[in-house]
Amino acid sequence: MSVTRDLVLEQLKTVLNPLNGKDIVSAGMVKALTVDEGVVRFVLEIDPARAKAMEAARAEAETKIKALGATSVSIVMTAHAAAPPPPDLKGGGHGHAHGAAKATGPEKIPGVDRIIAIASGKGGVGKSTVAANLATALAAEGRRVGLLDADVYGPSQHRMLGITGRPASPDGKTILPLRNHGVTLMSLGLMTQEDEAVVWRGPMLMGALQQMLFQVQWGALDILIVDLPPGTGDVQMTLTQKAQVDGAIIVSTPQDIALLDARKGIDMFNKMNTPIIGLIENMSTHICSNCGHIEHIFGHGGVTKEAKKLGAPLLAEIPLHIDIRTTSDGGAPIVVSRSNSEQAEIFRTLARHLIATGQA
Repeated sequence: MSVTRDLVLEQLKTVLNPLNGKDIVSAGMVKALTVDEGVVRFVLEIDPARAKAMEAARAEAETKIKALGATSVSIVMTAHAAAPPPPDLKGGGHGHAHGAAKATGPEKIPGVDRIIAIASGKGGVGKSTVAANLATALAAEGRRVGLLDADVYGPSQHRMLGITGRPASPDGKTILPLRNHGVTLMSLGLMTQEDEAVVWRGPMLMGALQQMLFQVQWGALDILIVDLPPGTGDVQMTLTQKAQVDGAIIVSTPQDIALLDARKGIDMFNKMNTPIIGLIENMSTHICSNCGHIEHIFGHGGVTKEAKKLGAPLLAEIPLHIDIRTTSDGGAPIVVSRSNSEQAEIFRTLARHLIATGQA
């Protein structure tokens, strides 16, 4: 019997808070519960002054979940108000947490083998959707995958991967990421209110990105995918200056105005000495769901021509398809929820190509 979220919750409802006699689920103490391939993680939100009294309940919960057949159980006891929260990402505290000495150049992230940036010159071209589906496709191919949502002004990866809750921080410095669909995720969207605007200047953005890179406990990853914001600003520069980025994938629609901005993004990576792995033409075609007519709403072939001009490969042509949109909105990208579809196969083929060429 596989371990599911519902089974875990049913077991946790039998664990009582010794301080008030209520079960820990009904009392709202179980936060950020994730169940993925037998690995169960959650935060037990408590009054820090009662940590010793709650230890028995934590141990009971761990025993009962393991009895379900879980291969690993991670329970972090914390407190919503008084316990150390995740680091203040506005503070730019990377220098203190990551070492007193100033870095002289890009650094390797501990445990991370390779880093690929997913970038676009302008917004609205589907970059984040591509990043989420590529991450889950690589995970489906057996890779250990992390996804950093560095699109700080419009974080969306937590929604696309169906992850809720708040990352825990046992010591106020190290951040424990969340996980679903085989992908380990860190996103600013998990640490802010959904309708809260991020109004930060450049130094705050740079500090937040460095903390999400180096203070997150990523574990052992074959690849970390970084979903960048559109454009050529502080976040892109900070990533390439502070972390060893192995390559960038540029996402664009075929239309001329998108390609103009994509060229600027490519030029930026060239100036930062970051290799261009290839280009992806998103929203390449639209197939009418009623009659099957193929229509090139945004034009066609523009990204192919640009790739040839740059001498970079065209990695994929992804159609404008409603299933790609609805599955991402629903928290289970099409690679996960409709794995046998033609659209999912495009991403799986891309993932296999990156693995075969040593890029992932």
